Amino acid sequence: MAAGGENLIDEMLSQSRVIAVVGMSDKPWRASHNIAAYLARVGYRVLPVNPALTRVLVGTEEVDCYPTLEAANAVAKIDLVDVFRASDAVPAIVDDVVRLGIKYLWLQDEVVHDEAVARAEAAGVKCVQDDCIFRQHAARG
Repeated sequence: MAAGGENLIDEMLSQSRVIAVVGMSDKPWRASHNIAAYLARVGYRVLPVNPALTRVLVGTEEVDCYPTLEAANAVAKIDLVDVFRASDAVPAIVDDVVRLGIKYLWLQDEVVHDEAVARAEAAGVKCVQDDCIFRQHAARG
C-alpha cells in the first residue's frame, strides 16, 4: 500500500492521464491485458511496454507496444507507470522512472521491492506497491 494511503491513491488516479503498462501481455487472460483495456475504457491513455511485442490490442484498438519506458515517454509524457513484472525487475524500472522524471509508480498485486520503492520515493516519485490499480479505481467509480 502507498505510504500516503487512500489520499495518495486518489491523487494518482485523478492526476494521471497517461499510463505506461510495463509487462503488457497480448494474452487476453492475463491481468495486464485486461487492466490496460479497463484503463483505456475509463479515459486514460495507455502506452503498453514490452520489448517482445510491437503491436497489442488495448480494449478494441490495436496500438503500438514500446520496447522501453523511454521509447513510450518519447511519444507522450508518462504520468504513471503500472508494473506487471516480477519483483526482481523493479530496480531497473525505478532507474528509468527516476531518470525520466515520471511522477507516479504503481506496482501491481504481489509486486514488492521495498528497497527500490524507497529509492524511488527518495527521488520524489510517489509509489504504491502490492495493490491493484483496477480494483482501486473501480472502488472509487
